[in-house]
Amino acid sequence: MRRISCVSAVCVALLCLPALANAGTEEEVIAVTYAQWAAEIANDADGSVAIMADDYTEFNPDFPTRIDGKDLNTKLSAALAEGGGQMLAGEMANAKVQVYGNVAILTYNFLGVNKDSDGEASPSLAKSTRVYVKQNGNWMLVHANFAPVGDDD
Repeated sequence: MRRISCVSAVCVALLCLPALANAGTEEEVIAVTYAQWAAEIANDADGSVAIMADDYTEFNPDFPTRIDGKDLNTKLSAALAEGGGQMLAGEMANAKVQVYGNVAILTYNFLGVNKDSDGEASPSLAKSTRVYVKQNGNWMLVHANFAPVGDDD
């Protein structure tokens, strides 16, 4: 009887391990995202792209096509920043992380505040998806899709 109890305890523990590992992964992926936003708020261009893989791709409402590559994304982001706009705050609501081995998908509703070139603050809203891959021990952003939230939503 004691042997069955030990075997049962080991089985239950093994079944719980993936959930515990995923909980840590969820926290890591969300923390990486907040760190990127903090770098963006601080105008730290290098810090804001540090988590992007070289072959990063992105869909966003500013451009009608997919943006291919970290270099192009950095160039376009720098050009947009020249206009004087700046992210003041960012928060994620309804965050969900799905983990599949070394891949993590983060979906959330972005709630932010941006300042335009005239100094006026306005809300920034998006339905967001980020795909991360764990490479050399680090969660690297390989794809993102930032969809606008508008009157039709």
